[in-house]
Amino acid sequence: MNEAKGSLRAIEQKYKLFQQQQFTFVAALEHCRENAHDKIRPIASIEQVQSYTEHHCSNATDRRILNMFLDLCAELSKLCQRFEALHAGTPVTNSLLDKCKTLVSQSNDLSSLRARYPHDVVNHLSCDEARNHYGGVVSLIPLVLDLMKEWIAHSEKLPRKVQQHVSEPGTHQEAAAAAAQPAQPAQTAGAQPWPGKRQCRPLPKDSLRPRGKDKGFKPPWRPPGGKL
Repeated sequence: MNEAKGSLRAIEQKYKLFQQQQFTFVAALEHCRENAHDKIRPIASIEQVQSYTEHHCSNATDRRILNMFLDLCAELSKLCQRFEALHAGTPVTNSLLDKCKTLVSQSNDLSSLRARYPHDVVNHLSCDEARNHYGGVVSLIPLVLDLMKEWIAHSEKLPRKVQQHVSEPGTHQEAAAAAAQPAQPAQTAGAQPWPGKRQCRPLPKDSLRPRGKDKGFKPPWRPPGGKL
């Protein structure tokens, strides 16, 4: 949970930088609409912004701010997946997460979205025409961030045992499986275990006694004056 909260805070910091450049963002969309000869439709989806960036963006400044918006949307979408992996969820948290996933969907219609107080992104738009065309797209990210913070607030009230670390999804299952296994005796590195007990056969007593008259080693027989 702490890792997910840290990711959300990082996205919030990036959004603050983006929010300071809202005028540049709206101007970039306006330029793209002019280049596309599409001055009637409002900006209605992330997919539309993506298409403008790829096909109708005429300068580096516009492309930079549009890509910044698209990157934020992509990070929010990935964070939804991470939230989903944290725990099975409750009706409340599942509803909040479903709303987030719908909002950051590429083809979702954003035109009717309006961020209300305490957000002032819509109020910063210059006129009614601008609000009608860009009110939805500038409201998207703050609304998703609010839903995600609400999701975390509800999730932190759940029992700890139902929460699961995102980075280690199989930790609890592996620990339980390891606990169920019988203890294995420690082995020295590189040593091979014996397949079974091997019994030693005692040597006969006669094999340990010296043989011959001198009780020592007897050389082989040689013929007189001859060689082997």
